Parts: sequence; structure tokens; C-alpha cells
Amino acid sequence: MVVVAARETTAGALVRLARPWFWPLGWGGAFLGSVLGSGQLVPPARAGGLALLLGPLVWTAVLAQNDLYDLPSDRINPRKATAPLVTGALSPELLRRWHRGSAAATLGVAAVLGPVFLAGAVLVLGLGWVYSVPPLRLKARAGADVVVNALVVGVLAPVAGWALHRPVTAYPSMMLILGLLLAAALYLPTTVIDVAADRAAGTVTSAVRWRAERCYAAGLAMWAAATALWLGFCAVNGWATAVQWGMAPVVVLSYAVLAHRPSIPRMAGVVIVFAVPATDFLLSVIAG
Repeated sequence: MVVVAARETTAGALVRLARPWFWPLGWGGAFLGSVLGSGQLVPPARAGGLALLLGPLVWTAVLAQNDLYDLPSDRINPRKATAPLVTGALSPELLRRWHRGSAAATLGVAAVLGPVFLAGAVLVLGLGWVYSVPPLRLKARAGADVVVNALVVGVLAPVAGWALHRPVTAYPSMMLILGLLLAAALYLPTTVIDVAADRAAGTVTSAVRWRAERCYAAGLAMWAAATALWLGFCAVNGWATAVQWGMAPVVVLSYAVLAHRPSIPRMAGVVIVFAVPATDFLLSVIAG
């Protein structure tokens, strides 16, 4: 561990802290919302500010805070052995400064985008706070850990893209339910990955409370329900193509196989398979 910390620059450690591989989750949801709201593939110019918001700014602010309060479990988690705070590449005080700076930058960029985006940024930062920080620390409350992540990734990100073009109140209610189901199904298996370390640290995540088998069954049920809802939404709006119908069983089967023994790469595989009907969906929306 000491060798890793000594060889890693502060800049490199900060990049790993911000987890850029997670940024596409927010970008993808916002892009979908933008296309759905405008019927156009190319977003408006101010979408660049939204990309900055949903990428490095929000993720750095939320993850810096999360890592601070996850340190007890991360220290006994083999998967987190090279995390910057665990190795000493970053100090707790530096993480606190980066949290404050990123949160301030998030609010500043959101204010420039408009009051709707500022309200959304305040909500996301607030959810990040109650998710990580005691006494609420919803990450350690089974069920609430899933709901918070599903709300941010599955609802707020797409709504942000939609808000670039249309009022938030006009966002389709079907998409709210669909986003919650999809994001919850994707997040739930990730609680299984770290279940041993979380249990040892006393962090009662969904996997600690309900065990891996129940989490898998719940996730698969939500994923299958989301797929059925997706097909229904496409059919109602005239977007149900042969690709949508043909990929539906493939999407469910990929989740059934890959989420059974979850890992970050395997869950990424689920997302990649889902990207096929999602891309076809966007092309259908653009075609009108």
C-alpha cells in the first residue's frame, strides 16, 4: 500500500477519486432526456455546462464526501485497497477541501444554467449528504441506499436533459417510473460486491440486510418490469421497432446471467447490452 501511495501523484489520485468511469451514467441519462424533450440528436450549446455539472463537478463533490465516511469499511475491503484515501495518497483534509470546492463550483455552474438546474444541484448535493454523512447516512439503511442512487441517476439526470428544452412538469410520468426501476436494478447488485466489508464495518446496506440471493431476485424482477414498461412506452408512442421487441428477452437474459455474480465490469456489460435498444429508441424519437 505504501509503495502505491508514494508513486502516485496527487493529480492522479484526485482523478481516481472523481471516478470518471461513472460520469457517463449522468451524461447518458441527460442525453436521453434531451433527445426525448427536443426530438433532436444534437443538444443545445448550454448542454456543455450540464455535462460539466453531471460529470466532474457533482461526482467529485459527492464521492469525496462518500470516501471520507466509507474509510472504516474501505480499509478492510480488498477491492478498495488502492483507494487514494486508504493508501494515504490523499488526506482527509484534502478530500474535505475538494468536496467544498466542487460543491461550490457545482452550484455556480448550475446557477448560470438557470433556477431549475440550481434547484436540482441543491437536491443532488443534499441527497449526497444524507447518503454519506451520519446520523442519517442512508447508505447504511437497507432500501434507502438503492432509492437515493436510483433517484439521482434514473430520474434527476434525464430530467436535467429534458429541462434544456421543456418544463420539468411536462416530463412523462412513465419515464419517471422507468428510470427508477432501471437505475435501482443496476445499483442493487453493486451492494452485493462489497457485502463482506460492509457487514464487518456495520454498514447495513441492502445486501447486508437481505442477502445476495434476495437482492438478485429483486433486481431481476425490477429489470424485467422495466423492460416490459419500456416496450409499452414505445408501443404507445409508435416507437416499438423490431429491434425493441427482439432485444427485450436479450436484455433480461443478460441481466439474469451477469448480475448473478456481480462485479463492476459485469454490470457494465448489462448497460452495454441495454444500450442497443436505447440507441434504437433515440433514433425512433428523432425520426418522429
